[in-house]
Amino acid sequence: MKDRISIEGRDGTFNAYISRPKTLPAPAVVVLQKLFGVNADIRKHCDELAEQGFLAVAPDLFWRQEQGVDLSVNSDADWAHGLRLYAAYDRDAGATDVKDTVNAVRNLKECNGKVALLGYCLGALMVFLTAARNSGVDAAVAYHGGDTEKYLGEVDGLRGSILMHLAEEDEFISKAAQAEIKAALAGKPNAMVYSYAGQRHAFSRHNGTHYNAAAAHLANGRTSEFLAQQLR
Repeated sequence: MKDRISIEGRDGTFNAYISRPKTLPAPAVVVLQKLFGVNADIRKHCDELAEQGFLAVAPDLFWRQEQGVDLSVNSDADWAHGLRLYAAYDRDAGATDVKDTVNAVRNLKECNGKVALLGYCLGALMVFLTAARNSGVDAAVAYHGGDTEKYLGEVDGLRGSILMHLAEEDEFISKAAQAEIKAALAGKPNAMVYSYAGQRHAFSRHNGTHYNAAAAHLANGRTSEFLAQQLR
């Protein structure tokens, strides 16, 4: 069943898309958006997670700037709109919102008490920041998190397990930045980083320009296995 719920955060109330599995209560995955908001792609990721038996919740990260952002990756105007929101996004406040979402989801009657984070691009950065700054995140998955290298000084804060996916030809995350990320996580026994040769940014985005079925299948399969190991 798909619906929307309200999250009562420390700084206000914001909405989230929720997709429920057939069997409840279930472990939950909080899904964090790209610059396009909680759009069709993010909702589909939630629905796929629900099919795998997870309670999937995608909060509106842009609520402080504009509520209900739902942009198309095929529109130049929507790209420009999303980039403006991305540039103005307060990442520190966002990490608070994500943590508030984790707390709220854990207390839902549909949740069995275990909660993971999973994010893409901006959302992947917020996965890293939230997991590094807070306890209570049971697992974390980050797909091509832009600017993650700028926050590697916080890596020692990671307590739970984290899985990262990097596209080797990512036009937004340089090879040097990817090397920094790998080096910072190399000494963490609870961290795994996978690189995908020949892939560009957002290779797993449904119907995206750089979508690659084989690479997406491999990455998503690794994610599913990781979440099952950490949450079940």
